[in-house]
Amino acid sequence: MLETEEKPLRCDVCGELFPVDSDLLVHKCTHNGDNIIKCENCDKIFSCISQLSVHKRLHSGQKTYQCSICEKVFAYRSTLVVHESTHAERKAYCCEICGKKFSTNNNLTNHKHIHTGDKPYSCEHCGKEFFSQSNLFYHKRKNTIEKSLQCDICEKIFSYNCQLSDHKRTHLGEKSYQCDICMKKCCNNYTLSNHKRIHTGEKPFQCDVCGKSLSSSTNLSYHKRMHTGEKPYQCQLCGKAFSYKFKLSNHVRTHTEEKPTCEICGKEFSGNDKLSIHRRIHTGEKPYKCGVCGKAFSDGSNLIAHKRTHTGEKPYPCDICGKAFSFSSRLLLHKRIHTGEKPYLCDICGKTVSDSSNLSAHKRIHIWE
Repeated sequence: MLETEEKPLRCDVCGELFPVDSDLLVHKCTHNGDNIIKCENCDKIFSCISQLSVHKRLHSGQKTYQCSICEKVFAYRSTLVVHESTHAERKAYCCEICGKKFSTNNNLTNHKHIHTGDKPYSCEHCGKEFFSQSNLFYHKRKNTIEKSLQCDICEKIFSYNCQLSDHKRTHLGEKSYQCDICMKKCCNNYTLSNHKRIHTGEKPFQCDVCGKSLSSSTNLSYHKRMHTGEKPYQCQLCGKAFSYKFKLSNHVRTHTEEKPTCEICGKEFSGNDKLSIHRRIHTGEKPYKCGVCGKAFSDGSNLIAHKRTHTGEKPYPCDICGKAFSFSSRLLLHKRIHTGEKPYLCDICGKTVSDSSNLSAHKRIHIWE
């Protein structure tokens, strides 16, 4: 097949350039007063009703195209075609550091930046660096949005008027979107769509680094920080940085508030959420159950970590040798092989070891002396 040179299309009224005919056609409607077909949710303009109908699936969450191999469903036929190719194609590009395979050389190149720590894509406005071009693109988009789409209560900025309107309902307490399965009410359609995935088990957002699937784009963004090490939330009092806003909030309380205390054993905690989890030690409550083996846990994060024993997932790679681990704690212990760090001191003979279990084993030598 012959390759054709890309020729941007120019509007003969205002001179603006467009990459494809359809974009130019929609744009021209704004000049000549033609019947403009507009989405009532986000104000996006379309040239025909059929395009609007397809677009509306973004807001409704409707997914009509199902993969015949894995039964995953998609809103658009084009997305299904791309997805089905992942079943058929051979992942020929292999990382020589950790062995992970990729279907394109570009994906492999971006992956290697995790091992090397390189961030070759830099924002020319603020200097912030990124592992991949897509991350830079989203960063720029977020920082070039007009200030007119800013919440006058909390100053958060949005891409569309509909998003700003939905957001303001969170301040007013309005919940006009209802789940037809459990009747729970949500502030906006986005939150409702994410909530419904609890019932369906759908996880349409996939991490391009480790392949893990998540139920929302927000959760995917949070998850990726595990790979990048990004910690955008910094304490203004002591400078300590965190990956998540709620962790910063809990930390700030250690400076400003009295710590929540367990009324049974007197142990103090940085937040009420940690106190609630701790109380289950006393009550024996284990509300988080593994759907594979039935094992129960007192904390949801422990269940997530446990599930990796079934899936084999190892999302914590060593940035020195590339070896991957299922748990961050095991990665921390492993790194001490490279650094030689031995933080556990025997109070009897002064010997130092790399982890607490080795210290316990060592102390038994003194018991039998």
